[in-house]
Amino acid sequence: MTEPRAERTSPLRVVHCPVNTAGIPWTNVQALRRRGVDAQLVVFERGVLHPEADVSLGRHGGLARRQVTQWAALARLLQRTDVFHFYFGLTLVPRSVQFPILAAFRKKSVFHYLGSDIRGKTPTELTYGKKASAEIVGSYDAIRWVPEAHVIPPGIDLTRIEPAPPPPDRARPVILHAPSSRSKKGTEHVIAACEGLDADLQIVEGLHHDEAFKLYRDADIVVDQLNAGWYGLFAIECMALGKPVVTFLHAEAVRRTEEAFGTQVPIVSATAETLRETLRPLVADAARRRRIGAAARAYVERVHDMEQIADRLLDVYARL
Repeated sequence: MTEPRAERTSPLRVVHCPVNTAGIPWTNVQALRRRGVDAQLVVFERGVLHPEADVSLGRHGGLARRQVTQWAALARLLQRTDVFHFYFGLTLVPRSVQFPILAAFRKKSVFHYLGSDIRGKTPTELTYGKKASAEIVGSYDAIRWVPEAHVIPPGIDLTRIEPAPPPPDRARPVILHAPSSRSKKGTEHVIAACEGLDADLQIVEGLHHDEAFKLYRDADIVVDQLNAGWYGLFAIECMALGKPVVTFLHAEAVRRTEEAFGTQVPIVSATAETLRETLRPLVADAARRRRIGAAARAYVERVHDMEQIADRLLDVYARL
């Protein structure tokens, strides 16, 4: 007679590593801790924009010294970890040996892709991901490159973001655009589309996030990007503030997102060619801006709240 499987009595132990790209790994770790998971973030080095981490290996010196540091970290972590959650296609030690070692120690693993690490790559270039126990992408747009991956959108801490709906009586609304790269975001088309509109265009560049966020709070309309086909953390933060966001979206990704999460994507989709006409009714109608902004906040609460993200991560871990 088969003995019933014993219930886990100690917390699940998960290590997220080895980078903190866009702060997504750190947010995931915080979300899991709120669920009682023994989660930590171990990075090669602390980033300038997102220095948050529990442990920084501080890889100094040449390749040999860095490898010694990384191998020593893996040896320590193997003793106290159930799941290794890797980001951006990176592992603690070279991938060719990372997964055989994890298999030998009966450890589970996840590859979590963040966008540019997979976008435009061929299936052959992404075969390394199949060595992990599971793969994760951040949207139903990114799943084009890893069709068998779980979709877990990036999360944010909504307790830190109070809504700031567009004011109902501003004479000239502020259209805000904050490109990380002008060419990738289609900034030249944003500038051209806003010329002649009864609105003021504000382009935010080169500011620390805290300073930039103050400007986000004061915006009436936000234009994200016109090339990529989906949205990122900038748009998520602005939606959390209750701002109407305009960006280019792939229709199939919208359909699959709405089907998966049971809600409409409230982002206003536009291309470089349609942006001016898309902006006109938003510029002219303050009530429309506030209505779309309220729907945007509700959408983020349903799809991107870190509390929701924790549940989705735990569901993936339970399937490993």
